[in-house]
Amino acid sequence: MPGLLLGDVFPNFEAETTFGKVKFHDFLGDSWGILFSHPRDYTPVCTTELGRASRLSDEFCKRKVKMIALSIDTMEDHHGWTKDILAYNGVKDGSCSLPFPIIADSKRELAVALGMLDPDERDKDGMPLTARCVFIIGPDKRLKLSLLYPATTGRNFDEILRVVDSLQLTAHRRVSTPVDWQAGDSVMVPPNMPEEEAATLFPAGVYHKDLPSGRKYLRYTPQPSYPHH
Repeated sequence: MPGLLLGDVFPNFEAETTFGKVKFHDFLGDSWGILFSHPRDYTPVCTTELGRASRLSDEFCKRKVKMIALSIDTMEDHHGWTKDILAYNGVKDGSCSLPFPIIADSKRELAVALGMLDPDERDKDGMPLTARCVFIIGPDKRLKLSLLYPATTGRNFDEILRVVDSLQLTAHRRVSTPVDWQAGDSVMVPPNMPEEEAATLFPAGVYHKDLPSGRKYLRYTPQPSYPHH
């Protein structure tokens, strides 16, 4: 990501979308946001991804997350492709729309600015396609997580939902989430937190795993509550 690091303020770009013109920070408001890019309209992997993202949109909405997609094709193509995506999801009504907008980036300006191009995947004209980027942005408009997949590998939107749960929890509570954590599982107490403070902060109890080193750094506590939308 050229010049775009975790914690940076995400660019407040303006773009034409299937929902009309948007200014990104205004679009987000006080919500979390997910911007995910797609190499091309009418392509197989992208169709399955947008179909899955659409099916999970209610779950993202519950977490107060706004979704917005990007593809390097025209608005006309986006609207036509939407019908195929809905049909993939079993929706027969062609007048329906996706629950989130798709940015039309036919000049690749936004894709270039955000470092989304995949140098190994090219279209029929030899132009690089966009890679499968995922940017998760917090209510403070700062980048909280980025993923970058090649065009040939479809993403797992259940995993994206899982990391949103972790990001939102850890934004409000001084905990970390261990490998393969799912919402509701025990979480980890930071190693630099004194035991007395941990006992006060986590009244549900703190327990540790015995290790050969004798160090008590693997400390767990039941997941605390947090503002969940």
